[in-house]
Amino acid sequence: MGVTSYSDEYTSTIPPARLFKALIVDSHNLIPKLMPLSIKSIEITGDGGASSIRQINFAEGSQVKYIKNRVDEKNFSFKYSMIEGDGTMDKLEKITYEGDFELTEEEVRAGKDKALAMYKVVEGYLLQNLEAYVS
Repeated sequence: MGVTSYSDEYTSTIPPARLFKALIVDSHNLIPKLMPLSIKSIEITGDGGASSIRQINFAEGSQVKYIKNRVDEKNFSFKYSMIEGDGTMDKLEKITYEGDFELTEEEVRAGKDKALAMYKVVEGYLLQNLEAYVS
């Protein structure tokens, strides 16, 4: 039987507002610089707020070429719906934070591992650059 929902919670010594700015608000600039072997670029259509579209383009050789997310909400939490991509889209019409879907435990674990890796890279950057994203 597959997984129909999951959530994760991570703790950090970085203040939430600073981490949110780096991981979410400015991710289109920061993430490709910190993870060029994984993320080629992040393109935003709209102002980055609700109803904006974020297209994450993965680096050459990745199993997934890109995914598109529609931002649903943003206020120190980030709710989005995956609306397009070549990853699991052959199995799903869309993925929504509160959606009804089923993935294998292995697919969930792989996604969590990738998200945690990105989180740790950004956290490390912020710990080394104490003045970044403070205002």
